[in-house]
Amino acid sequence: MEIKTRADRKKLNRAKKRIAELKGFYWHLASYLGVNLFISISKIIRNLAAGESFAEAFFDFGTFAIWIFWGIGLAFHAVKVFSLVSLFGKDWEEKQIQKYMQQEKERIERFR
Repeated sequence: MEIKTRADRKKLNRAKKRIAELKGFYWHLASYLGVNLFISISKIIRNLAAGESFAEAFFDFGTFAIWIFWGIGLAFHAVKVFSLVSLFGKDWEEKQIQKYMQQEKERIERFR
């Protein structure tokens, strides 16, 4: 890919940033699954060894508490990365930047 203009460099940098965000999310998802599976299986085995039935050990709130709370954080990460809610997304940022740049330009022109 040949980069000729400043706009091309900006596009390339945005693409690299987007790839880094996606990679970060997928690593977050992988660690979420791996760590939570390990913790849940360990807790179930420990509860079974303590004399609980499988149903009691499996349906204990402590077994799934970390799934729930970490899952909330993972959901927010997904919303940010995949722009599912664009209240203050990139389009909003760009519009605000353009708005303030235009206002600054108008102020400068008033004093000429």
